[in-house]
Formats: sequence, C-alpha cells, structure tokens
Amino acid sequence: MLQNTGKLAGCTLFITGASRGIGKAIALKAARDGANIVIAAKTAEPHPKLPGTIYTAAQEVEAAGGKALPCIVDIRDETQIGEAVQKAVDTFGGIDILVNNASAINLTGTLETPMKKVDLMLGINLRGTYLTSKLVIPHLLKSSRPHILNLSPPLNLNPVWFKNHTAYTMAKYGMSMCVLGMAEEFRGQIAVNALWPKTAIQTAAMEMLGGEGVGKQCRTADIMADAALARAVAAQKTTRVTSWWTRTSSRRPGSTTLISTPVQPGHPLLPDFFLDEAPETLVEKMEQHGATPALKPASSSATPPSSGPIESTFDAIRGVLNADVVKVTQGVYQFDLSGEHGGVWFLDLKSGSGSAGRGQPSAKADVVMTMDSNDFSKMFAGQLKPTMAFMSGKLRIKGDMTLAIKLEKLMSRMAKAKL
Repeated sequence: MLQNTGKLAGCTLFITGASRGIGKAIALKAARDGANIVIAAKTAEPHPKLPGTIYTAAQEVEAAGGKALPCIVDIRDETQIGEAVQKAVDTFGGIDILVNNASAINLTGTLETPMKKVDLMLGINLRGTYLTSKLVIPHLLKSSRPHILNLSPPLNLNPVWFKNHTAYTMAKYGMSMCVLGMAEEFRGQIAVNALWPKTAIQTAAMEMLGGEGVGKQCRTADIMADAALARAVAAQKTTRVTSWWTRTSSRRPGSTTLISTPVQPGHPLLPDFFLDEAPETLVEKMEQHGATPALKPASSSATPPSSGPIESTFDAIRGVLNADVVKVTQGVYQFDLSGEHGGVWFLDLKSGSGSAGRGQPSAKADVVMTMDSNDFSKMFAGQLKPTMAFMSGKLRIKGDMTLAIKLEKLMSRMAKAKL
C-alpha cells in the first residue's frame, strides 16, 4: 500500500460516486493524506442492497483525518452539480482535483437493452462526466495543481468489446473520449488522466455481475485508491497526460511500487473489460496459470456415452435437479449451441422439480445463452469459467442477468456431485 505523502494536505477533491466502492476508497486514501473531500453521490438514505450513504462516507473521511462535505448529487442534473460545486468552493475555497468515478453498467445486447437503461448509462457515464467536468473546470483553472481523473478504459476498438454490450461500451468510452479531448484542450493548464485496472476490482457491481464467488478473483479497491493518489501527487498542470494504468501491480513515477491487494491472496485474478491480447488469449493464460474452475473437471478416463457430449451434459444436469433447485432459481434457460454439436436445448428451473432436454422450452426463456457446443461442454465440466467465457466473448447472454448468474449455483451443485 502506498504510504501517505502529505502532498494532498489542504487540497480539495470533488469525487463523484464516493459513497461506496472505488470512489470511497479514493476518498479515504486522500483523506489520510490530509485532503478535503466533496462526496458527490445520490445515496442519502440507506440502500436495501448496497452499503453506505454520503453521510456514512463523510464520517469515515473525517475519521481518516480529512474534511468532508457530503452533497446529494445526481450527476445527470446540472442544477445539482452546480450547487455542489458552489458549496465546495464556499466551504474549502476552491477545487483542485476532480475524480469522475460515478458510472452505470448493464451488459446486454442491443435488442435486450431497454432505452431506460441506455439513457441511464449515457446520462451518467458520458453526459455526467462531461457535465461535471464542464462545471468544475473554471475552478480547476484557478488551482495551482489542477487535475481531472476519470475512471475509464483505453479506447480499444476490437469488436469483441462492442458486440455483447454496445450501449455500455459507448457510454464508458464516452468517459475516455473526455480524457483525450480535455487533455488536449487544456494542455498546459490542467493535467487530465484516466485510470483503469488490468484485473477486476471487488465492488458491488462486480458481485452483481459475477455472483458471490467472483470476489476471490478480484483485487480490493485499495489498489485503485493508491494508483489514483500516486497520479494526483505526480500530476503537473504543465504536463499533458492521457494514460491508462493497467498493470497488476502499478508503479507511479519514481520508485514506489503499488502492491496488488487480492481479496484471496494467491488466487488468479480475473481480467477486466476492454483489455486484450486478444481477449481469448487472456482467458487461456488465466487457465494456464491455475485459474480455479467453477466446477471440478470431469475425469479424463470417463468415456462419453454414444449419445454425444451435450446429451451427456444434460443427463448430468437432470441428475441434480429437484424442487429445492427450482425454488431458489425460478428461471427458464435456452441454450443456442453452434459448432460440432450444435442445436437448441432448454433448462426449466421454474416449475415442479425442473426439467432439461433438447429443443425449445415450453415457456418463454428468461435467459438465452449462445455459445459453441464445445465451450458449453467445457463450461459444465468445469474447464471454462462462465465469467471468463462471457468476458472473452465466448458466451453471449440475452435476458435476465441475475438469473444467468444463478445458473452457476447449479454448476456448483454438479461439482459437489463429482460429475
């Protein structure tokens, strides 16, 4: 962990989405360095599923040694941002650093993404970042150490990062384009940076996407806070900076190494979005270096039945179905398989004791999963993690993402049966 430098003492940071997750981690790290923190976020009342409010975050900032100003802000609302910016200037005398951290995510295809979700992502990620920057920049120009830091990825135009979630990619890349544009526009006046991890960070959003077990494949948000602080300390307004930090153990200018902080030390880490060698190579390397599969691999000595590997997989699935599995899942799944053993299969976990087999489900599918038949067999045999299959583009999911995540519980049940 990066040691406190004291170089941010008296500086004011305006951080969007700072009530929890990476935003709060950055706030606390800067507070320990003596900074003033404007916590600009929506959560004023406790959320039933997500921890923290702007007020609990403010208490933690004060306890860490900084000064806090909690502000109720929806960054899509120009009036709310303007009022929060003015409060920050009135309270602390100015703003030195803006951290555009607030973001919305929804990983669905074009036909499955409601326009309400599209508007939310574009409104928060793109418009919110641009608008907040626009209103803060006049005050940054008065600072002796002005800096904008966006939590956004490198602009990777590999189509694999578009095809499964075009709306999210457009919205997230909008934040990155703000970095490129504003860095050039305010060259010599404001340092502009982007920060993005090479591997997944444990946040509420990551747990929502990857399920309960995904945390052990992530690093804690502390590494992002360390990297953000290192960049903030190093940035000079005379320097045009448009860099993305994507190392597993980041290094700031100088000699201080930022130590990786995995949730479960020694466990392989999940690669993040928008980074590839290509993406499938990342997955292969993860597996080669011991990425623990979601299921135990099938015995290599087992001889597949004459009915074929997909039928064999569904025989195994039927063997673990019961009313309890149906009760906790309540979803109908359709698998559109291509390749050597292509075809359509279904899994009904919504009625009775469940059923599975070849063909379309009798009821409309809540989730449709599309992938190569060989990858499907690997996934249910424990040789390919569903999360990595999805992130690498091997698995495409349409429909209810929450139910898609629940399917991993059935896979775990199969693993316990030593299939």
